[in-house]
Amino acid sequence: MLNRLTDSLAFHGQALSLRAERQRLIASNIANADTPGYVARDMNFAQALKEATGSNQPARALTVSQAGHLAGSAGARIEPNLLYATPSQTNLDRNTVDMDRERANFVDNSVKVEATLRFINHDVRMMLDAIKGQ
Repeated sequence: MLNRLTDSLAFHGQALSLRAERQRLIASNIANADTPGYVARDMNFAQALKEATGSNQPARALTVSQAGHLAGSAGARIEPNLLYATPSQTNLDRNTVDMDRERANFVDNSVKVEATLRFINHDVRMMLDAIKGQ
């Protein structure tokens, strides 16, 4: 049972890290809505989560090649494969930020962050109840 809880917390932790990275991308797009030539970025969340959790590839161990290098850790920044947003309409300044799409993505991602936090909270409560013996 402990392994299932640990695996669940690890999965939700990865999902939360990816959601935070996506929120940063969306916020960057919104902040650059008036920047000429700015190309909006986003990520394929499902694909990034598969890559982060190793679901679509065999597990690989990270190796340290130099003494000063940090080993792979839970706090390491996740760099998913970023995508370019396709413009819904042409702009004279070649900016591809669509504020309606960005606002919708921001709200959608925020709701999913909240859901992930609720899953983590549930897992922690379940673990505490198991420890208490109830």
